[in-house]
Amino acid sequence: MQPSFQIVYRSIVSCAVAVLLAATNAHAADEGWPQFRGPDGQGHTTADLPITFSDTENVVWKTPIAGKGWSSPVVECPRIWLTTALDEGRSLHAVCIDRANGKILHDVELFQIAEPQKVNEKNSYASPTPVIEANRVWVHFGTYGTACLDATTGKVLWKHQDLKLNHQEGPGSSPVILGDLLLIHCDGIDVQYFAALDKSTGKIAWKVDRSAPKNPSPDQRKAFCTPLVIEVNGRKQIISVGAECVYAYDPDGGAEIWRVAVPGFSNVPRPLFADGLLVICTGYMKPQIWAIRPDGKGDVTDTHVVWRVTNQVPANPSPVIVGQEVYMVSDAGVASCLDLHTGAENFKTRLGASYSASPLAAPGRVYFFSEKGDVFVLQTGKTFHELAHNVMPDRIMASPAVAGQSLLLRTETHLYRIERPAANAAK
Repeated sequence: MQPSFQIVYRSIVSCAVAVLLAATNAHAADEGWPQFRGPDGQGHTTADLPITFSDTENVVWKTPIAGKGWSSPVVECPRIWLTTALDEGRSLHAVCIDRANGKILHDVELFQIAEPQKVNEKNSYASPTPVIEANRVWVHFGTYGTACLDATTGKVLWKHQDLKLNHQEGPGSSPVILGDLLLIHCDGIDVQYFAALDKSTGKIAWKVDRSAPKNPSPDQRKAFCTPLVIEVNGRKQIISVGAECVYAYDPDGGAEIWRVAVPGFSNVPRPLFADGLLVICTGYMKPQIWAIRPDGKGDVTDTHVVWRVTNQVPANPSPVIVGQEVYMVSDAGVASCLDLHTGAENFKTRLGASYSASPLAAPGRVYFFSEKGDVFVLQTGKTFHELAHNVMPDRIMASPAVAGQSLLLRTETHLYRIERPAANAAK
């Protein structure tokens, strides 16, 4: 082969590889957002999201959402689903939005509640995030009910209202799909248990009471965490953070595998799992973050806790792991970066404002969303480096979602699709 031909040949091959990689990356980023905190349940995306945006900049569309709800959007293209509550919690809805243009396709009232329990002023009656899979969407409103809908037509396939409890602060735990099961936390001030429903019928597949001793104060028995399914030594575990205890359950029947006692309740942040370590937040009153080895049996409180950090730990926003670092923001707006294996602090800085939404990790950066509407974008790494400080006009309580190369950001009043102009023009 002559040199000129070699150059042309290599150019053709390079272009083909680039196109293939671009298509692969686009496909990976376009697989949907099926549950709270995304495909892995831990707040990661491969999408090339915009770094700067506002109420108008890089906005493809914004759609008003009636009522009040802090649930995150879930995505199975071309549809986006979320939940909302109207009439102060008396009317509970599932809403479907067209991803392309933001048009509302379905608004389905699922439950009418005559006398809703009170909710915390920072909560809503529609805080649990739905889960979507294979043209089915499951929505959950805590004690008020769970339902399954056809994701295309909005037709209700079943409803279930037997998982009763007193949340005291309102519902918060999001459902999770595992095989044929729909997994749900049920930790109130009155009863504390974990339930698995048959996702096809809504019938209870199994139910297990919490094994930890009950705190004398009912207020310290409640929890609002979303479970995480992990695999340890080839065996799946359901990780469930309840009041004053972390549990690992066997998906086949709900038997308890191990547990660790922790000093907290009203637990909200979702667990994380990376490099063989489970990372959890302990909840109120003084939040701590713990790393646990999940390979034990029975009560492993004294043997399997690797490290603890007690300073500026979130009670509401979930942390996120990127590489060997754990990034988190406290409710009071202090962002930290910890070493995954030791808990050693790499940096700590005050962003300001209050935080409830969980951060999002995209390639090379982490997004933090304040209740006031600030969105800070930090470069990943062991030193603090702010890339952008964006400001939205409304409160942000819901954790973000991703659809393709778009950031889906739910504020108090609207759902935004935010995307780079080049990415938007390609679609």
